[in-house]
Amino acid sequence: MENVRTRGGTVVTNPFDDESGRFVALVNDEGQYSLWPAHIEVPGGWRADGPEGSRQECLDVIERAWTDMRPAGLVRASGADAG
Repeated sequence: MENVRTRGGTVVTNPFDDESGRFVALVNDEGQYSLWPAHIEVPGGWRADGPEGSRQECLDVIERAWTDMRPAGLVRASGADAG
């Protein structure tokens, strides 16, 4: 969490919930997505999927791209079972 100073004192906010923040949509090798604050280093195993944008712009990217919530390994295994 990061501290944000307000006129009334210090308020602790979660950067993931900052409606006015800048974000990126991340994706991992399993095709799972995450909304990530742009000012925080991307964790290992994840990569940006699209440009930096507003919270809503990045959520829209995730909604369009992440149509199957199952990890890619499970999707592949399910396809192998069917064939």
